Amino acid sequence: MSSDATPDPYADPLRFGQRVQILREQRGMTRPQLADFVGVSPHTLKKIENGQQQAPGLDMVLRIAEALRVRDLADLTGHPDMHVHLFVGPGHPRLASVKNAVDSFALSATVEPPPVAHLDARLHAAWTARHQAPNHRDAIGKLLPDLIRDSKALVRHADSAADRRAAQALLAETYSLCQFFVAYQPDPSLLWRVAERGMTAAQESEDPHSIGVAAWLLAQAHRDSGPRHFEAADAVNLEAVRFLEPLLPDASDDVLAIAGALQFELGYTAARRRETGTAWRHWDKANDMAERLPPSYYHPVTSFSRAIMGAHAVTVAVELHQGGESVRQAAKADKTVIKSRPRRARHRIEEARGFQLDGQPDVAIATLQKAHEAAPETIAYNGYARRIILEEVESKQAVRRHRASELAVRVGILAA
Repeated sequence: MSSDATPDPYADPLRFGQRVQILREQRGMTRPQLADFVGVSPHTLKKIENGQQQAPGLDMVLRIAEALRVRDLADLTGHPDMHVHLFVGPGHPRLASVKNAVDSFALSATVEPPPVAHLDARLHAAWTARHQAPNHRDAIGKLLPDLIRDSKALVRHADSAADRRAAQALLAETYSLCQFFVAYQPDPSLLWRVAERGMTAAQESEDPHSIGVAAWLLAQAHRDSGPRHFEAADAVNLEAVRFLEPLLPDASDDVLAIAGALQFELGYTAARRRETGTAWRHWDKANDMAERLPPSYYHPVTSFSRAIMGAHAVTVAVELHQGGESVRQAAKADKTVIKSRPRRARHRIEEARGFQLDGQPDVAIATLQKAHEAAPETIAYNGYARRIILEEVESKQAVRRHRASELAVRVGILAA
């Protein structure tokens, strides 16, 4: 290895602070940026990185892990026995079969494609399962291999340009469903293959709604890769917004909703950058689009609706680290019902983050219990929820520690 190469955190028993500096630089973050994220001064962070200050407690370690998007706590601590997966789930039992379906290419005409209407109905049933089943990953993981195989076959056997565009739209929708399954799984390269193939199929379909959905998911893949990829996320989002904008005066509800969802994603990324004004400005634009939708409308993929805007406001406030504001937004958001179980669980997790920021850890744990009731698989694969639970398992308050430990066992973080 060359003398100026970045040290591998596993290669040497580096001090905690050195690991923080290495991982921060790999993420493309400045010291002031990381210090702002974790709530310390740049001077304090410098002392941590230089080893002039004792390694912080678990609370601060987990905040640093969250800010740096560390996937395995051992990468940060240097202790090989501390393998705790934070922002990637432990790997769903159906991941291998879904991966095989994504990676396989049938060059012969051995798979007979189903009728378009049949595949469309199966996809509708899969989305229903995704939103209504408590263990939604298992439900769609069971369906995805056959859906992927048949969608590919439908494209391959299309007889006309119109048939091929329709088949590509269904293939793009299948990849969209697939991305919900592979997100937060321990295979980032698979996530990228799914996101990029979904966008390619959507563009081939020439269907505005399909393109908007694929862009929404591709932007999320960029943003979840860390701060260095925020600009790429914005570029995808902005391109899709510009593409859809001329269509909006006469747009269907689905196209209007995906345009609103893309506007919110711009605000979400801005909030991750701590750009307060920009974040809320995009939220306002998204809310304006939501108000144009029927009161009962709910987008089948993104859950964008009037009801979801309250949950989105909580997310913006949390990402801006505005604890009090996130709690106020949570109180308003609870007046509406989110139909999708995993999206409802995600909202509860965001609320819990807000309560934690606001110094209400008992309410945060109680809120995470509600998330677990709504969709156990959502909380099991969510790094923010796992961080809060792990933090409170170490609480000095016996009752809180007991409740957090019980939840940790149910979620699968701790053994029974």
